[in-house]
Amino acid sequence: MPSAKTKNTLLPSFEIKINGSQLAVERETQIIRVTVDEDVNLPGMFALGVNGLDDRQPTIPWLDDPQLSDLGAALEIKLGYAGELATLIKGEVIGLEPEFSRNRLPSLTVRGYDRRHRLQRGRKTRTFIQLKDSDIAAQIAQEAGLTAQVEDSKVTHDYMLQADQTDLAFLQERARQIQYEVMVDDRTLIFRPVANADSSVLTLTLEDDLLEFYPRLSSVGQVSEVAVRGWNFKEKEKILGESRAGDEVSTMGGQTNAASLVQSPFGDAVERISDRPILTQAEADQLAKARFNRAALALVIGEGICRGRTDLHAGAVITIDGIGIRFSGDYYVTAASHRYGPSGYYTHFTVRRNAS
Repeated sequence: MPSAKTKNTLLPSFEIKINGSQLAVERETQIIRVTVDEDVNLPGMFALGVNGLDDRQPTIPWLDDPQLSDLGAALEIKLGYAGELATLIKGEVIGLEPEFSRNRLPSLTVRGYDRRHRLQRGRKTRTFIQLKDSDIAAQIAQEAGLTAQVEDSKVTHDYMLQADQTDLAFLQERARQIQYEVMVDDRTLIFRPVANADSSVLTLTLEDDLLEFYPRLSSVGQVSEVAVRGWNFKEKEKILGESRAGDEVSTMGGQTNAASLVQSPFGDAVERISDRPILTQAEADQLAKARFNRAALALVIGEGICRGRTDLHAGAVITIDGIGIRFSGDYYVTAASHRYGPSGYYTHFTVRRNAS
């Protein structure tokens, strides 16, 4: 997407496709609000706000059009500015919320999710034998009718139990253990390491698109070391996995990593994990590094608002500049909410950083 300086922010626009077909103009003019919410931990969600035509027509045409109101209808939303639209979500309609009142026009909210929601349908109890977490993710994707895009998690588990859980809850639990994340892009399930080591996709400043930013740096929950203890039943040996400063996948351009920043004034803080079955050294090492990186990434948590940016997505790294040495730098986007309405197009976002 071109630089914000080249965008005509006075002409925000959108485009809707339902089941692959462009929404008719007479239907499009009824849409007054478009919201697309992205989150690395939750299914992506969209909401369309639709107004009735006039007070002489007490119903909403969308409600009686089977193509527009069918549950499960495939919907694609593009947002942006005149001549510069980009797809933000491809998902499925999951709910309709009409409102009727004697004092105002009828209205309708059409809600939907990306296809990650399919992994929340029903609970399962089953076991996985001699598989990696990435293998399990690929199997679950296939069962849900999705294409798998997984990065090798390397460690093979002798036994893994999915205990009365939805597929999404189970996958996210496994992802947290190894500092991975579960996402869906259209019909592709993505199972990958948390991408805070990626290159920045855009820069925001208060002189450009950034309107508000509220970062919070906190030492609460930070550790100088993580120690994971287990027992090797085959070799009858203790297992110890450790992770400490220097094991960050990236310090995101910061001058001081989280562990060092907190250790200096407060001393050592070791987190010991011994409440789960750890059967191999590889499992212990992976869990220790994942837990250390997850804690570090909560050093700085922030939220902000900028003019609508279709290139700002959950799961991407962005740069926020011009706010001082301590807080300027790269941030990992954990959620982004794109909001189009009568006042224009704005993007609300939350971010994290593991250094300062």
